[in-house]
Amino acid sequence: MLVPLLVTALAATGLGFASKEVVPVVQALSLCKAENAASIIPKDGVLLGVNLDWDSETLAEHRRNLGHDPAVVVQFSDIPYDDQTWSHTTNAVTQVRTTGGVLLLTLEPHGGLATMSDEVITKLATDLRAINDQGTPVVVRFAHEMNGSWYSWGQQPIRYVEVFRKVAAAVHSQAPGTSMMWAPNYGGGYPFTGGQYAARPGTPDFAALDTDHDGALTMADDTYYPYYPGDDAVDWVGVSLYHWGNQRPWGNNDIAEQGKFLAMLTGTYSGTAGDDSPVPDFYQVYGVDHSKPVAIPETAAIYTPARGGASELDVKRTWWRQVFSEETHQKYPQLKMINWFEWKKYEIEINDDVDWRSAGSPAIRDALTQDLPVWLRYGEDLGVCR
Repeated sequence: MLVPLLVTALAATGLGFASKEVVPVVQALSLCKAENAASIIPKDGVLLGVNLDWDSETLAEHRRNLGHDPAVVVQFSDIPYDDQTWSHTTNAVTQVRTTGGVLLLTLEPHGGLATMSDEVITKLATDLRAINDQGTPVVVRFAHEMNGSWYSWGQQPIRYVEVFRKVAAAVHSQAPGTSMMWAPNYGGGYPFTGGQYAARPGTPDFAALDTDHDGALTMADDTYYPYYPGDDAVDWVGVSLYHWGNQRPWGNNDIAEQGKFLAMLTGTYSGTAGDDSPVPDFYQVYGVDHSKPVAIPETAAIYTPARGGASELDVKRTWWRQVFSEETHQKYPQLKMINWFEWKKYEIEINDDVDWRSAGSPAIRDALTQDLPVWLRYGEDLGVCR
């Protein structure tokens, strides 16, 4: 069945929702079979997605709550995986298919990069092709935050690049409805000393990460580029940007400084949380110089109910107004995907419960929906078969 190239999209005037109109949204994804991963990159506008807590909310409930289907839905999975583990992904796909959206599949090789054998990679490509053939496009975020020191695949640029390229080659050849996302951690605080997997002096990985060749790893070294797998292997680039507060120790309910979101994206942040100005301009280097669509695969503002400070509404609204500002859209057109972290969970970093959600209460939800701009694209805009 053919899907029209002009699809109905939610439109808004000012900060509120208005009537629907017909707008051109994406490149042709004209068949129910998701055969072309490039088709999900919007020519105009930004895909709005969600990191959903599947145990507390279904995708249908989220849609009823916010009044739209997210264009992107995030799922996490271990790799290698067994049938039971993969069933969680296929269950997510079943829900995503009803919304016409895209699955952002974050694959975590917790056993280490050595577990990514040829057999594991081949099985992954085959399973992704099956999802594509059922009509759901996939973006694979493989081994994210690889520049951090807290994951078993962290700070191993030589092996990481090799494995990423193998995964990308298999995906590109076997599952053309799937694309690859490279997504390091935001570089503020690099090299994240003290983590279990921090690069050790004297190793080839340490030498590769010492980009200024001074014998030490500091924020003066490029926190991103040693891990970059190459333009032919990468379809999307992504960096998660959170507002954790204005100063350490994190966890206080602080209103974000003006311009913080864009300063983090462009490597120009210097404020009460620290001087991150040595961090490279992620948007310019990878979005412009490498001509890749840029994603914010995770974002939210910290609100800790048990602590004092600013109100939940003020904390979250200040942040999302930066994330969804007209300046963000006009000045940074390569930014093509923004996913909110819709979780309420315990965070070990602050030893406390955090409510990251944008729709955890009617008051917060209603404020968000009033502020969402016209240029956001939803699941119903993509024209993917349901």
